[in-house]
Amino acid sequence: MPPLHAQEMPGSLARFPQFRYAVAGSAVRQEGAGRSGNCRRGPCRRVAADLGWRSSKLPPPTSGPFPTVARQKKKPAGKRPTPAHSADAPPATDLRIIGGVYARRKLHYAGDLRTRPMKDRVREALFNLVGPDVQGTHAVDLFAGTGALGLEAISRGAARATFFEQHFPTADIIRDNAASLGVEAVCQVFAANTFLAFRRPREMGSEPWLVFCSPPYDFYVDRLEELLALLTTLTDKAPPGSTFVVEADARFDYAQLPGELEWDVREYPPARVGIGRQQGG
Repeated sequence: MPPLHAQEMPGSLARFPQFRYAVAGSAVRQEGAGRSGNCRRGPCRRVAADLGWRSSKLPPPTSGPFPTVARQKKKPAGKRPTPAHSADAPPATDLRIIGGVYARRKLHYAGDLRTRPMKDRVREALFNLVGPDVQGTHAVDLFAGTGALGLEAISRGAARATFFEQHFPTADIIRDNAASLGVEAVCQVFAANTFLAFRRPREMGSEPWLVFCSPPYDFYVDRLEELLALLTTLTDKAPPGSTFVVEADARFDYAQLPGELEWDVREYPPARVGIGRQQGG
C-alpha cells in the first residue's frame, strides 16, 4: 500500500490534526519498513521532511489510520453511605440469664447504642454480693434497658419486678423478654422518664425492695443532682430490709450517696458497684 500523505486526505479529515497525525505516522512506518526496517534513519526522515515535520516531532506509532485512545480505567466508586440504623448501630445480639431457674435462657438485645447492658461478669458479681437477700423481694429496675437486672432477680427468687425505661421500643423489648421467660404476670414495665415517675407518690408494695440504679454513666455528671434526689427519695420510702445496687464509673464519688445505708463498693473496671443495705434489715 503506497504511503498516504496529509495532502491526500479528504478535506473533512484534514481539518482535524489528530487524523492528520495518524495518517502521517502510518506513512512513515510503511516507507521505513519497505527499505531499512528502521524508522530512525533516512526513509523516515525523508517522509517526515515531505510532510514538513522535524524528525524529533514524529507522531507516536499507531496501529491504523486512526489514533489509538487508551481506555481509561473506571474509577472505583466510593462506598455509598448507609443508613444510620444499619451502619452506626452494632448488630443485634443476645444476653443470657446467668443464674437461677432461668439460667442460660436468652434475652434479646437490639444493639441500640443508648442501651448499655451491664457486663455479665459484673452482673454475676453483684448478685453474688446480694446473695440470698434477693429472695422474695420486689426488684425495681430504674433505668432498665434490656431488663436484664430485673429478670435476673426474678430468676433468682424475687417475687416480682418493676421496670422503668423511657425509650418506648426498648420498653417493648423488656416486655418481650419477660414473655419469653413466661414471667410477664409478675413483671410491670413503665415506658416513662424515671426522674419524673417518682415525683408523685407511687404504690410499690410492702415487700423489701431490691433497687437497681444502672443509668448511663454521664448521668453522674450531667444529672447528678436529680440522680441523688431520686435515690434519697427511694431510700426514705423503701420498706425495711431493702437493698440498693448502684453502678457508676470512676467519676462518681460513692460518699455522696444517702448515708442511711451501709455501702459496700467494689471495683470492676471500668465499672464500680455499690451495694447499700438498710441498717437492721
